[in-house]
Amino acid sequence: MTPTKKTIVLGDGREITLETGKLAKQADGAVELRLNNTMILATVVSAKEAEEGADFMPLQVEYKEKFSAFGRFPGGFTKREGRASDYEVLTARLVDRVLRPLFPSNYHASTIVHVILFSSDGVDCPDALAGLAASTAIAVSDVPFEEPIAEVRVARINGEFVIDPTFDQLKDADMELMVGATYDNIMMVEGEMDEVSEDELIAALKAAHDAIKPMCLVQKELAAELGVVKREYCHETDDEELKARLIAECYPKCYAVAQAGSADKQWRNSEFDRIRDEFIETVPEEEREEKALMIARYYHDVQRDAVRRCILDEKIRLDGRKTNEIRPITCEPDYLSYPHGSAVFTRGETQALATVTLGTKLDEKLVDDVLRHENERFLLHYNFPSFSTGEARAPRGVSRREIGHGNLAHRALKRMLPDAFPYTVRIVSDILESNGSSSMATVCSGCMALLDAGVKLKKPVAGIAMGLITDEGNVKHAVLSDILGDEDHLGDMDFKVTGTADGITATQMDIKCDGLPYEILEQALQQAKEGRLHILNLINEAIPEAREDYKPHVPRIVNMTVDKEFIGAIIGKGGEVIQGIQEQTGAVVTIDEIDGKGEIEISAANIDSINAAVERIKAIIAVPEEGTIYTGVVRTIQDFGAFVEFMPGKDGLLHISEISWERLESMEASGIKEGDELTVKLIEIDKKTGKYRLSMRVLQEKPEGYEERRKPRQGGNGGGNRGPRREGGNDRGPRGPRRDGGSRGPRHE
Repeated sequence: MTPTKKTIVLGDGREITLETGKLAKQADGAVELRLNNTMILATVVSAKEAEEGADFMPLQVEYKEKFSAFGRFPGGFTKREGRASDYEVLTARLVDRVLRPLFPSNYHASTIVHVILFSSDGVDCPDALAGLAASTAIAVSDVPFEEPIAEVRVARINGEFVIDPTFDQLKDADMELMVGATYDNIMMVEGEMDEVSEDELIAALKAAHDAIKPMCLVQKELAAELGVVKREYCHETDDEELKARLIAECYPKCYAVAQAGSADKQWRNSEFDRIRDEFIETVPEEEREEKALMIARYYHDVQRDAVRRCILDEKIRLDGRKTNEIRPITCEPDYLSYPHGSAVFTRGETQALATVTLGTKLDEKLVDDVLRHENERFLLHYNFPSFSTGEARAPRGVSRREIGHGNLAHRALKRMLPDAFPYTVRIVSDILESNGSSSMATVCSGCMALLDAGVKLKKPVAGIAMGLITDEGNVKHAVLSDILGDEDHLGDMDFKVTGTADGITATQMDIKCDGLPYEILEQALQQAKEGRLHILNLINEAIPEAREDYKPHVPRIVNMTVDKEFIGAIIGKGGEVIQGIQEQTGAVVTIDEIDGKGEIEISAANIDSINAAVERIKAIIAVPEEGTIYTGVVRTIQDFGAFVEFMPGKDGLLHISEISWERLESMEASGIKEGDELTVKLIEIDKKTGKYRLSMRVLQEKPEGYEERRKPRQGGNGGGNRGPRREGGNDRGPRGPRRDGGSRGPRHE
């Protein structure tokens, strides 16, 4: 195949090139995407036949970033790429959610999409390009696909929408969305924002869609230029007579169950199962096994149609609620006694137990991705055990779904944490029951648990999941508030919106139908706002504000900022000073240099330990002042005096002549020993050398009739009176002994 290349120009002039026919030619489709120094390779391979018994689309999307792409070695012992990071999983999910609905509903061949980052200079964001690369690889292959898609990131920076901003530009964004769409329809949205309005969100979606349309056209042009012909397949067999009989017999019964409007999920499921099982009994026994998959497929469609028509025609939902009605809610903060914060949020048959742990800088998570190497101080982990849905399924590690749901709740809450909050925060949400929108229950329980922990949030946050039921051509539609699991599964949209009373903080939307008018989207957003405010009122009733103080066993933290020059003194040689502070006070002390300053964090279980550590550090960074009296410890003794540590890390010379008014013949006569504690006065700071001269004598009463001795000369250049040789031998003048860096003193010295 001759390499073929196409170019897409972004609004700021940057060019994306798509090239096929050069790399990975044995894949069904392969495309090389380049944007400046970023290069992504996307491939697709799809089996020619479906696995026996498959009645769904077995699609798997893998996104991988090579450390060599950025000139880095992987961490760890093996020094090679391992399991996908959370960031890679989240990026793969973004691509999967747009691609999956666009494969033909009767195509069941195992399909693998690989997207690999091979080069990056850390300027452009590769995750925003992954969807375009993957879709183009499918477009140039013979794998059946209904429409090409593209994904872009749209961010609002200084009031303007920017498409696919750089990492540096993103730092200034107050709104950031990833949007996936075909030429005609938006398919997926996920992002976070700083309390924006519903109209502002709609405007961002329109800007993103305008940028996606030319990307879709380029893929069609590339496929046409290559003469791509999609493969023929036959993955389903049908029995039209069986299908017609099943519809006739089961549809009225399914409609009656939907019309009953029971809030009991177990009853509804058992009734739907009973209707199916009764029909199976009418099929000749020798044909049941052969036609089991057909019956399951036909019955699913019948159940789906019955539930949807009941909602559209009679406005009756599965559990009997109105379209805009929220299920009963119970909010229970401070549910557990010993976690730093906890809360249970129950909405209908969905229940989340959230706990909060407050930690120190040592508890930060080190993020070591290819293009991101930093510490993270706010963590949110979401767990979805099988018992929450009554299933007997063994746990198999953290699923991609759990990572994705946790990330959405993380985005919803993180902007509402207090500025300059000293703690590392970890929220754990355990889903105890699930029947729709457990991620939004996580947002609500997490918010209450933070308040229970004493975290003074800027504003409380709540979340709600919206659904949509439409018929052909959108003649009728119903926007559903607080959807059930079945309404999500059988509906056309799953639209999650989180926010405060003043605006949206995060959103996630998946659309399963063709052609969602913006008018319906606006209605869904307005209905979501009403539901969000209702839930916020209930949260505020349960816990109106954050705890006044943290629980007794929460570690206390004090932060200090010092000049860069003091960092070495606080740490000490080999860390001996900072280790000594920790050992003696029981506090944990960490120090980092940030923006030319020393940022110190002091934490301990009690305030006394913190205060002791603070005093030690203040003493180290304190500036000595002439004329101030200090209590110090004798560190070394010389024949001419003693060196006294009068402040932490600061020694001064107590000359023999400054010990007392009495003339001393030797240091032995003074009685001073190493380790003695002395009260001294700082009588001089040498401005050139920074040396300190101390005195005990000036603190004593001067003897009556005392005659001042002549002072030794102050320099070593021959000027001044040398004074008595004996006395000069013990007095080097105010600048200290020569070994201490002062002036030479008497010549015989």
